[in-house]
Amino acid sequence: MEILLIVLVLAVVVFLVAKTQGRSTANRLDDAKADARQAIERLGGQVFNLVGSDTASKQALADASERYTAAGSQIDQADSPAQARLAKQTALEGLYYIRAARVAMNMDPGPEVPSLDGQKAAGTVTEDREVDFEGRRVAASPTPSNRTPNYYPGGRVAGRPVPAGWYSEPWWRPALVAGAWGMGSMFLFSAMFSGMAGVGYGAQEFESGAGDASQEIGDGMDGGEMSEAGDPGDMGGAGDMGDAGGGGDFFGDGFDLF
Repeated sequence: MEILLIVLVLAVVVFLVAKTQGRSTANRLDDAKADARQAIERLGGQVFNLVGSDTASKQALADASERYTAAGSQIDQADSPAQARLAKQTALEGLYYIRAARVAMNMDPGPEVPSLDGQKAAGTVTEDREVDFEGRRVAASPTPSNRTPNYYPGGRVAGRPVPAGWYSEPWWRPALVAGAWGMGSMFLFSAMFSGMAGVGYGAQEFESGAGDASQEIGDGMDGGEMSEAGDPGDMGGAGDMGDAGGGGDFFGDGFDLF
């Protein structure tokens, strides 16, 4: 009889613990979804109310719209706090494109946006550069222009850091679509960013995906999120995949996979 009572007590304890843990997980998921939806709604309001006035702003708004669509799909399918956080990262990336579009149209960029995963470590374009690569001129600039209408907010693409800035073409997009970088990417990176202030790592670090790892800690992630989300660099790359479906629109003549 005593053994039966002990078994019953243990069964009740296990049941209560499992029930409590289930409620805790559900609450974390609800909180993460609510947090992500705030960013998605903020992005949607901007996407539907802004109209580009030049090539750079129109391109940035198109990218923001892609992120809005991707974030909406991600949050609808999210069944864990980490997946909800991924949807938020995608929406935040869209908000950076909104800020870029506003800057291109000489408007106030609006409120600051929380840092993206890997963004600080990726660095920022701080000067105009133009290099020859595989028979074409590839340019980078800290400001938008007809020559550099393609914006990237900074972060990791296929595991490697890409600096924030304006570019003549989305040279990172082949890796985004294919999920891996080609051999020529290191040479382009070296020619484009060697010695540039604001990009504190070289071609070898780019090739290995390292960058300045010390700057990764805290990039838009608190301790609670870290336990759920896993590797922040990888999660940032996942957010980038939100625009992969529209990649074909950006490939022009002579834009080859590296």
